[in-house]
Amino acid sequence: MKKTILLALCAITLGVNAQKKTVVKAKPLPPVSGKIMENAVIYEVNIRQYSTEGTFNAFAKDIPQLKKLGIKILWVMPIHPIGVENRKEGLGSYYSVQDYRGVNSEFGNLQDFKNLVKKAHDNGMYVIMDWVPNHTAWDHAWVKEHPDYYATDKDGKMISPFDWTDVVKLNYDNPETRMAMVSDMTYWLKTANVDGFRCDVAGEVPSDFWKDATIQLNSVKPVFMLAEAEKPELLRNGFDMYYGWEEHHIMNGIAQGKKKVKDFDEYINKMNTTLEKDDIIMNLTSDHDENSWNGTEYERLGDAVEVFAAMTYVIPGMPLIYNGQEYDFNRRLKFFTKDELTHTKGKMFPIYEKLSALKNSNIALNGGKNPASYTRLTTSSDEQILAFAREKNDKKVIYVANLSKETQLFTVELEGTFLDYMTGKKVTFKKGDKLKYKAWEYHILVK
Repeated sequence: MKKTILLALCAITLGVNAQKKTVVKAKPLPPVSGKIMENAVIYEVNIRQYSTEGTFNAFAKDIPQLKKLGIKILWVMPIHPIGVENRKEGLGSYYSVQDYRGVNSEFGNLQDFKNLVKKAHDNGMYVIMDWVPNHTAWDHAWVKEHPDYYATDKDGKMISPFDWTDVVKLNYDNPETRMAMVSDMTYWLKTANVDGFRCDVAGEVPSDFWKDATIQLNSVKPVFMLAEAEKPELLRNGFDMYYGWEEHHIMNGIAQGKKKVKDFDEYINKMNTTLEKDDIIMNLTSDHDENSWNGTEYERLGDAVEVFAAMTYVIPGMPLIYNGQEYDFNRRLKFFTKDELTHTKGKMFPIYEKLSALKNSNIALNGGKNPASYTRLTTSSDEQILAFAREKNDKKVIYVANLSKETQLFTVELEGTFLDYMTGKKVTFKKGDKLKYKAWEYHILVK
């Protein structure tokens, strides 16, 4: 009888345990490193315009989907309270910061942001904050409490940088300004566990500040630093990556018939002499500024959107996706007032998904501190056809594209059998083969 009761109790216990869900804890995210940068894709999110709600919580729901898209670094546009004094229309500019340690109530609260960061980490993504070091809002507390933190004209009056009348320029000749800025940046590393910063107009702030600041930030935790600038010396003074604006404008120019492939070749040759091997360029076809002020990628690139999107993945550097690009969003987002992008998957989502999978996994596309090689392949037309090979160890990826609006018949220095990555078909090339590519046709070949 006792044996029967014992067996029954065991059966009940097993049944209860079977009903319990197995909780799988996410692996801790390793510190950001050069290895992470090699195959990363970066994603810029405009919290205000991302969703109907325009909140951290609404965006965080989509983080698992971004994981499927291959995103490794999440860049969140400024989250701070926006200045009221001299405010631009409507809700004002994200880049007019009233309090570096505050959170814009539009988006939620500090805990909501911390939850976003944790969810990103749990999904294998690093989070960098958009930081505005060059200027503050006119009603930032420093204006009254520490007027010596600000730059002045010959009459001693505080000044706005450029024609940005809603902000006032900081003075980095004052050591206390520098200390206060680093202190506020450190706050976010410690409080929200962010992984670095995208620094607005970084070239307007002295390079020696960045050198000292990044040393201090890295003593708290390893950080990833992106400069909104195209100033090579910043890459020698604390920054890991800067904007590839010149190549971006070349892409626009080629799509609009104002430039040729040789202009891109000249750019690559210049970068080989200007940059060091471990410098990283951010490759982009759009971002918040381009979208709002210069037009969507569809306005600027037209039918060449896909070929240049693919190009940002295979040239040296790190590709950027600005929110909405994955959804074929083809309208300029409002900058100072509430707007919203649509989330309908169309042509580009599976393309970005496929490109990111290749970037994430194939070392021939490494573009970080120890990048794969880049070799230009000879073609019979250097005006319209771009062909190059990326190679590392025993891996090779080749890109061949017709960067023109006309069908092209050409030859390329290429032999052997390859996997045509985007179609999944095997293709064989023989020396002297004539290739016929339609307007903006491209192929990514994997060996």
